Amino acid sequence: MISQHPLIGELSDLSEEELQQKITELWKKMNFARGTGNAHLVNQVAMALESFQNAYQNKLRKDNPDTPFNSVIDIS
Repeated sequence: MISQHPLIGELSDLSEEELQQKITELWKKMNFARGTGNAHLVNQVAMALESFQNAYQNKLRKDNPDTPFNSVIDIS
């Protein structure tokens, strides 16, 4: 089971574009955190990034149900 970052609210209400923007922002923060060498910050940003990426992938699957692999691969 994939856990969601505890400080992030409901992500299913965000649009694909909003999720993409958040993912881009989190990658910038991840690069900064890695540069500082702060492992705890890197872990927290990684958890948040994973939550947003999962929400984005779920939204893509729901919005595009006829993609060729949806009937073959189910990772939910």
